[in-house]
Amino acid sequence: MIFNKESATKVAQSLLQIKAIKLQPANHFTWASGWKSPIYCDNRKILSYPKVRTFVRQQFVEAIENNYPNVDVIVGVATGGIAIGALIAEDMGLPFCYVRSAAKGHGMQNLIEGEVPTGKNVVVIEDLISTGGSSLKAVDALRESDCIVLGMAAIFTYDFDLAKNNFKEKKCKLLTLSDYNVLIQAAEAENYITEKDVQSLTEWRENPSEWSPK
Repeated sequence: MIFNKESATKVAQSLLQIKAIKLQPANHFTWASGWKSPIYCDNRKILSYPKVRTFVRQQFVEAIENNYPNVDVIVGVATGGIAIGALIAEDMGLPFCYVRSAAKGHGMQNLIEGEVPTGKNVVVIEDLISTGGSSLKAVDALRESDCIVLGMAAIFTYDFDLAKNNFKEKKCKLLTLSDYNVLIQAAEAENYITEKDVQSLTEWRENPSEWSPK
């Protein structure tokens, strides 16, 4: 669910302007999964642009205050959710910790870094939602540590049906600052893409695993 439809367009415009999101239907990318994709998203670039970084942080804080008012701790997901999560926690005056993609192979072999918020209400922060698999592993790890996960907030989602089903199955609420449909509308309005590109991008969104450039 998008937090604010008006600001979602501004977020999408910002991601396009700083090239955190690139749209290349005619010169596709290949994801680690092997999927061919006309879109590439690297929201870590937000950290290098103070005005965008501030706006995104403020939107997160407003979304959390409106939807998760009883939050005790902000938790980032490694790696994309760590920096922005720490900024959000600082703004809200809340504790912060983060969940690794896998337990550390030495020392204390921690999976959750920082003070584990056992019994506390937490909101999980992500930069990007694709299928939701890695994000929900973090939710599982927190629940297994007796944390109360109120939900997750992310900058952007491709809005795949698979992700929606995964979050529903895990009973985890998801809020995002923007999504794929808003992005495509913004990109077309700002002349980043042509009408033909829109068709290709729409086809990819409907069946990403089978899509191929034409």
